[in-house]
Amino acid sequence: MINSTSIIEIKTKNIIYNYKILSKLAKNSITAAVIKANSYGLGDLEIFNLLFKNGCNHFFLATTEEAIKIRKINKKAKLYVLNGFENNKIETYFKNKLIPILNSIEEIDKYINSSFSKTNLKIGIHVETGLNRLGVNLKDLKSKKIKKIDLEILISHFASADEIKNKYSNVQNQKFKKYINLFKSIKYKSLSNSAGIINNNQFQYDMIRPGISLYGTHDNYSLNQKIKLKPVIKLKGMILQIKAIEKNQYVGYNQTYKTKSIIKVAVVGIGYADGISRIISNKGFVYFKEEKFKIIGRISMDSMTINITKSKYNLKVGNYMEIINEKNDIQKIAEMFDTIPHEVLTSISKRVQRKYI
Repeated sequence: MINSTSIIEIKTKNIIYNYKILSKLAKNSITAAVIKANSYGLGDLEIFNLLFKNGCNHFFLATTEEAIKIRKINKKAKLYVLNGFENNKIETYFKNKLIPILNSIEEIDKYINSSFSKTNLKIGIHVETGLNRLGVNLKDLKSKKIKKIDLEILISHFASADEIKNKYSNVQNQKFKKYINLFKSIKYKSLSNSAGIINNNQFQYDMIRPGISLYGTHDNYSLNQKIKLKPVIKLKGMILQIKAIEKNQYVGYNQTYKTKSIIKVAVVGIGYADGISRIISNKGFVYFKEEKFKIIGRISMDSMTINITKSKYNLKVGNYMEIINEKNDIQKIAEMFDTIPHEVLTSISKRVQRKYI
């Protein structure tokens, strides 16, 4: 087996734990799983199989292609396509038993005027409550004869549920309620993303849609201490070379770091092509057991350099240094990257080897 210079370890037991604790928090709702974008970079087929075996039957994907990939390995799960028809033939969704989430009045018209409106093709509708992204507005829906639609699911999406003191979620919730009476029947109503689940049980309705919380982030909304999520990933890079660098020498591109004395460095085989932002050049840290080592010089496409001069360990080529771990979790890294945990996870490239433990 070829050794990989970068590895992401994925703790499957912790994903199951997070799924179950979120389900317990919304015990009167069905817990679906958002596995779009390759399960936030962690592997869609692997995470789907893991959650399906542990009782999850409803899954949200972004694209038709993502959903068909899952359908090929499982005929039973309910798969929802958030991007709607994506200008594909309706027959595609009927054939693959996918549930498109329609996002515009044009898509709804396409469905109503098709022969599939009289079949058992299940559909969902995404309604606009204030995010002003995808979604049908109330005025357009009222203008259509939609009472006859037997709706599988009605959804909307919060704009700022991660901000505990922000009242905009209450505004969106009230708008969502106005849509509910427009339809003959709705099997499932779903409004809550990860933050909405944790912050307010009034938003949980028939189905909750956790995404980032399944994958162990400690985002702002976790600060309310209602639940304790378990970390899921550990991101590691292999030491490729160890060497001494003389005093008054530069390390890395553009001379951003100059040695003040003789130092011992390790070159680690992980870089910005693997998802490690150059923003943490000269200020980020990596870990080996309880020790942490500063990144010096600019992070390169495939590597970074760290100062190991004071290490008590006899570090060797082949040792793995940890970039994300329990001490330096996804939220902390996201803050250093000046972004959100979602972007950190989805930016970890395919060449980083996934190991499920």
